[in-house]
Amino acid sequence: MTDSNPLLDFSGLPRFDAIAPAHVKPAIGQLLADSQTLIERLADDPRPTSWDDFAAPLADGIERLSRAWGIVGHLHSVNDVPDWREAHNEMLPEVSRFYAGLGQNLKLFAKYRALRESAEYATLSPARRRIVDNEVRDFRLSGAELPEDRKPRFQAIQEELASLSTKFSENLLDATNAFAEIVTDEKELEGLPADVIEAAREAAQKDGKAGWKFTLHMPSYEPVQQFAASRRLRETSYRAFATRASEFGPARLDNTPLIRRILELRQEEARMLGYRNYAEVSLVPKMAESVEQVLGFLRDLARKARRFAERDVAELRDFARRELNLAELAAWDLGYASEKLREKRYAFSEQEVKAYFTEPKVLAGLFGVVESLYGVRIRPDSAPVWHEDARFFRIEDARGGLIGQFYLDPYARETKRGGAWMDESISRRRAAGGVQNPVAYLVCNLPRPVGGKPATFAHDGVETLFHETGHGLHHLLTRADELGVSGIHGVEWDAVELPSQFMENYCWEWSVLRRMSAHVDTGEALPRELFDKMLAARNFQSGMRTLRQIEFALFDMLLHSEFDVGGERSVLDLLREVRKEVAVTFPPEWNRFANGFAHIFAGGYAAGYYSYKWAEVLSADSYAAFEETGDPFDAEVGRRFLDEIIAVGGARPALESFRAFRGRDPQVDALLRHSGMIAN
Repeated sequence: MTDSNPLLDFSGLPRFDAIAPAHVKPAIGQLLADSQTLIERLADDPRPTSWDDFAAPLADGIERLSRAWGIVGHLHSVNDVPDWREAHNEMLPEVSRFYAGLGQNLKLFAKYRALRESAEYATLSPARRRIVDNEVRDFRLSGAELPEDRKPRFQAIQEELASLSTKFSENLLDATNAFAEIVTDEKELEGLPADVIEAAREAAQKDGKAGWKFTLHMPSYEPVQQFAASRRLRETSYRAFATRASEFGPARLDNTPLIRRILELRQEEARMLGYRNYAEVSLVPKMAESVEQVLGFLRDLARKARRFAERDVAELRDFARRELNLAELAAWDLGYASEKLREKRYAFSEQEVKAYFTEPKVLAGLFGVVESLYGVRIRPDSAPVWHEDARFFRIEDARGGLIGQFYLDPYARETKRGGAWMDESISRRRAAGGVQNPVAYLVCNLPRPVGGKPATFAHDGVETLFHETGHGLHHLLTRADELGVSGIHGVEWDAVELPSQFMENYCWEWSVLRRMSAHVDTGEALPRELFDKMLAARNFQSGMRTLRQIEFALFDMLLHSEFDVGGERSVLDLLREVRKEVAVTFPPEWNRFANGFAHIFAGGYAAGYYSYKWAEVLSADSYAAFEETGDPFDAEVGRRFLDEIIAVGGARPALESFRAFRGRDPQVDALLRHSGMIAN
């Protein structure tokens, strides 16, 4: 069967050169049937429940479905063409129904509880005990303890939520792709970087049009907002971006009714489970103990950042008035005015910096950091890929043994959803035939090469690449032998960002940047003088940036804890209230930010967006351990970070892992210091 359907071939890497949309339905259908047969056999097994006879074969059997469906989901994200969208969406309800039913299976739930209450439980490894505990918790959150007559409704909620989230993401991508601004007056290109202009020219030429084509994809949209002297162009693109997937566009792409329905279903789910709101459900498997604790954390951080943010915006408005003749600072002026102020204050531009970060040098520098920190080697490797942009690499230990492999898909495309992410292809586990090596996907939306030159990345693009690699390393360098706690599995969601945010610190180390830079035209490394200016500007508008993140996180948490979706107050009303409480800049009334907030409506961050700031405390404090030695590559600290944070995966609570590494509880001081809000 694997010869005719490559989605059913689990002997090695995914066969992206052979997998087609037509393979999805028969393969996933068979795997669903096989998984159901396995579940029924294990659930009805009369023998006393044991790890080897129940938990291990259940995890192994379900993994085949998870791997195959993971490939389908990945291709839907990076190659969202009609055939793949249709193939994915056709099977999405059935897959959602299977997992919802799995989580409500009382026989399986009883077996996990029996295992936890058995004499064998005490003899299991800590990792296996944690898996059993997590399973019991997750069965309860999946409605296993609901009365039988209420389970079908709970299952229907899960199916509808999965469909709505997918539709939200598709609408956002389609609305993004629907906009294009063709510029024919060369004067409107003033201020834009040469590579952005060339990319726009090539895009217009590809469409058979004269002039320059600008879109809402990040490599086009962000430079327009940051560098374009044409206020008309900035406003046009901002308005299109800020109203994506809303009532201002085609009704079929409007995410407004989807948001309302998602919130209604999440609230219904929470109440069925006995919780007051969805935020309480979301926090059960996280580090944070309560909604009140999260809100307190966010508001305390907002108070600490506020005076810095107010100073930032006052300086920006004064500069825009004096230097740019902008009496009123509109939303589409913020990026442009900020860049001009940065250039004046620190005597350099983002574009000047970008010219030094050519893709080959950045990748070499990134891999060098990983190799120095963890004593591994990264080598090019070969495997079938889904697009010519994608590449493949392997990670080896010091003796050349294979640890893991990863795909890198760096460039923006119209068929790829926005943002950047890491996802798993294969997870590490110890099976009968030996260790199954992990494989990861690293996906970004960075600018592609233009004009025959290497691609160049802005410094924040470099940080994004380091960030996603940090997630990848968490998945790839795990030493956990059990699927349930391997890599990021079993790690509390509000701690998952620790390894990724930790890696960003290396983008600010001179020893790293000196080696990973080469000017796109001259090949010269980044000058120390320019780096010093970058360092001086590192915390430029950090107060504004901090409050912006808190605005998103507070909106998310209040939306899922205090907001009444059936009440008179709208989602927009809540967002305005949050901005009134914490913001220092305010977008136009017609801004529809929530309609594009994919993290919480089409991702895993519902009532969890605070995790970015929560984990930033952990990551800054972790990096401070290196700073205290004076060496960002201190071998002993690096070994402990690998052993206690990265390699352990989800085999123990994240707070225990942090304490094992740092010798104490996390402290916020390092984050405030890194952000320039307390003195070094």
